[in-house]
Amino acid sequence: MIDLLVAGGGPAGLATAVHAALAGWEAVVVEPRTTPVDKACGEGIMPGGVAALTALGVDLAEGRPLRGIRYLDGRRSAEASFTAGPGLGMRRTALHTALARRAAEVGVKVLDGRVGEVRQSEDSVTAAGLRARWLVAADGLHSPVRHALGLDAASPRPRPRRYGLRRHYRVAPWTDFVEVYWPGKRAGTDGATGASPGSRQGAADAAGEVYVTPVGEELVGVAVLSTARRGFAAHLAGFPQLAPLLDGGPAGAVRGAGPLQQRVTRRTAGRVLLVGDAAGYVDALTGEGIALALASAAAAVRCLAAGRPDAYEGEWRRLSRRHRLLTEGLVRMSGSPAAARLIVPAAAGLPSVFGAAVRALQ
Repeated sequence: MIDLLVAGGGPAGLATAVHAALAGWEAVVVEPRTTPVDKACGEGIMPGGVAALTALGVDLAEGRPLRGIRYLDGRRSAEASFTAGPGLGMRRTALHTALARRAAEVGVKVLDGRVGEVRQSEDSVTAAGLRARWLVAADGLHSPVRHALGLDAASPRPRPRRYGLRRHYRVAPWTDFVEVYWPGKRAGTDGATGASPGSRQGAADAAGEVYVTPVGEELVGVAVLSTARRGFAAHLAGFPQLAPLLDGGPAGAVRGAGPLQQRVTRRTAGRVLLVGDAAGYVDALTGEGIALALASAAAAVRCLAAGRPDAYEGEWRRLSRRHRLLTEGLVRMSGSPAAARLIVPAAAGLPSVFGAAVRALQ
């Protein structure tokens, strides 16, 4: 019987397995995809995530240092620098490769396959033909293990579903900030809606944001979060100030993910713990996904090693509380065209408040 079986070999799953191996446990990861695994992701790692990866011994040689976060709406901008050290813009494939390499170094086994049915007894979990003391489900936003265990929860306040799209562009980064482009009133538009008089497109234009993250010497990642279901080019058309900055042309295909919000009743079920996106997800708006995944991976192993699996629920809530509150608030504002147009002016007019919010993401 092995100590820990991990469903899912993304960053959350690999980090969990590395933590377990460093604690002297035998850890096995089951993952159907081949390395490196790519996905729609903003690819900005907050300073806390950089520190967590460094502590795990992960090689972060690739990528671009990030100084902070800048908000723009076409007329105004506001920026705040990180104070706990730099963040990192890093291709998702590069991050996955680095984590997989570290997992191999510490003796983690990665098996090709899917976990499938999970059966529990008083002292073990059996899945994927393996028997383990514990199972961590780190199998993503739409976690099959979470669903099979009946841990999905309906939202008490239904809201429009948000989706993410990402594409890379061949262009030298013009910034060392993560730039977030919010909808704003454009010249020649109606002041009430932000749309040209008689146009129905304005409300759709306001239904999302665009994130630009430098990830290489000649590469930037551009991600869109929106409730509107339309093509990537159609989304970018709502942010004309970006077009001249992306003249190097696209590099690779568009990747998508969603719906983003995933509510979960609890993060433990017997000998199974949920980690990363599988543990519940609000939105990608604040860019904390990787940092939170790494924090929950460390907390899960810490609780299991202490023989206190039930303590993980409280640990997860504590670690994610600030993120959940801040993200929920921003998502609510972004869902209202009028409110979304106030975000950048408010950030510019209250720099100390914006700076405090950015520091909270560290």
